[in-house]
Amino acid sequence: MARSKMRLLVGKGVRKLGAYFDSLVHDSVRDDVIGAARQRSFIAAQLLAGLLALCVLPVYLALTAKPTALDAVAFLWFLSPIGIAVFLSHTGRIGAAHLISAANFTGLITFSAWLTGGLASFLVPWMVVVPLEAALSTDRRVVAWAAGLAPLGLIVLAAGGALGLVPPEPPLPVSANLLGLFGAMSAVIYAAGLAIAIQTVHRRSEDAFRVGEERYRLLAENASDMITRHDERGRVLFASHAAEQLLGETPAKLIGDGLFERVHIADRPAYLTALSKCSATGALVTVEFRLRQQAPSGGERYNWVEMRCRPLRTPHGGAVAGVLAGTRDISERKAQEDEITRARDEAMSASRAKTQFLASMSHELRTPLNAVIGFSEILNRELFGALGEQRYRDYARMIHESGEHLLHVVNDILDMSKIEAGKFKLLKEPFDVGSLVSSCADVMRHAAEAKRLTLIAEVPSGLPELVADKRACKQMLLNVISNAIKFTDGGGSVRISAREADGMIELIVADNGIGIAEHDLPKLGHPFVQADNAYNRSHDGAGLGLSVVQGLARLHEGKLEIASKLGQGTTATIVLPVKLPQAERDTRPPQDPAMTAA
Repeated sequence: MARSKMRLLVGKGVRKLGAYFDSLVHDSVRDDVIGAARQRSFIAAQLLAGLLALCVLPVYLALTAKPTALDAVAFLWFLSPIGIAVFLSHTGRIGAAHLISAANFTGLITFSAWLTGGLASFLVPWMVVVPLEAALSTDRRVVAWAAGLAPLGLIVLAAGGALGLVPPEPPLPVSANLLGLFGAMSAVIYAAGLAIAIQTVHRRSEDAFRVGEERYRLLAENASDMITRHDERGRVLFASHAAEQLLGETPAKLIGDGLFERVHIADRPAYLTALSKCSATGALVTVEFRLRQQAPSGGERYNWVEMRCRPLRTPHGGAVAGVLAGTRDISERKAQEDEITRARDEAMSASRAKTQFLASMSHELRTPLNAVIGFSEILNRELFGALGEQRYRDYARMIHESGEHLLHVVNDILDMSKIEAGKFKLLKEPFDVGSLVSSCADVMRHAAEAKRLTLIAEVPSGLPELVADKRACKQMLLNVISNAIKFTDGGGSVRISAREADGMIELIVADNGIGIAEHDLPKLGHPFVQADNAYNRSHDGAGLGLSVVQGLARLHEGKLEIASKLGQGTTATIVLPVKLPQAERDTRPPQDPAMTAA
């Protein structure tokens, strides 16, 4: 019973001592099992050395009647490991702590041995402990540093003895053999403690490695993606069980070049390039390729997969030691992408067919329309005699106006089809912006007066010449002015102005007409689309005018901007660069017989 209680007390004391050492570990490694174990062992060793010095002090005082000042310095120095333990506990810098400890320990033993007989001192066996303690750091540089310091201390003692600098050994009441035994035994005990600490760190490292390896093995085996590990040459070192689901093969068959042999021959360069790039640069690389899958029925087929490669680095040097890749089946995604591409190609083909149809129909309609307009104008002017009835004259006028309107629509369709087909060529030439605005205002003034509108043209002096296609610019401005007149009630006003801003010329047409609702603004500029409110639909037009303006502006590397509020009017701004880019070809556009206005 007494022995059992004693065992319990000892176990409780050991646990309390372990908890105390745990509390001294720096916060930076509390979640790192191996790092915490290394710091705990180092701190325990330093505190043990300091406590051992305190225990030896009374014995030394009892053996030496009159300790000298140098003796006092030596014993204070023996307490320095406690300070090194405090340094590590507060900073967490275990490498620096080991270097300081190795230098301090070597100097302490050298100094103490110099006081007690030099190389014959009973403290010389402690030199063996210096590199052994450094082994706790698991850093080769620290161990090499300590292994060089210990022999240096012995060389200093030998040189001091040869030069007669070692003081005479103080008289002690015990024999030299007994002191030698004490020095050797104490060094062995301390070395045994260090060996136990090193073994503890090593055991915890192995346990942590096994736990991590088991965790990653479970992740790899249960992940839906196939996990593979590759060496520097791209060969597979490990493959997860997901290989059976992805390829219908056991992981063992993919080891080495097994996975490479299942890659489609046309995709092998991309596969090898991705692995090589990841291994060489350490960058994350994603690649898509086809893999041969073994069907349960015995047949084979190729599935599209996506492989994401990331580098595997060594623990200390950080060098790339291989590649870890995750591979997943993306056959469904590739099928969807192919379907989208096919639908896009069909839509583009339909759009091209529509453009060609509109262009052909526009040419077919233009010839008879010119005849209709010409003969209706002859009738309307009664060039070959009076028509007689007023009704006939009215009919002739209506035919003429309807024909002109239809010809404008056809011209817009033809221009739009040219723009979409990339066949509308620009003729660059410098011209005065003010004359352009005045000319357009004169052309549209009659239409504005017919609706009792005030048409105002304001162009400041000093504007630079605009280098662009003058005919296209006039067409754009006429279309925008025509829209403003069309959607402004009698008594309103339309204002035309121009200005320069940031190397661009802005042609601005503002009205106080019916305006456009905010949700309708994004629709404008698309062919055959108008704002959708009932009031707008009471006005004629196919919705082509603004689309032509927008297309011509883009050909000039410019844009069309529209700002409007329902019931408050609209401001349309044509923004054009002062000079066209040099890449524009200086070719003359096809000449259409009529200027168009929406």
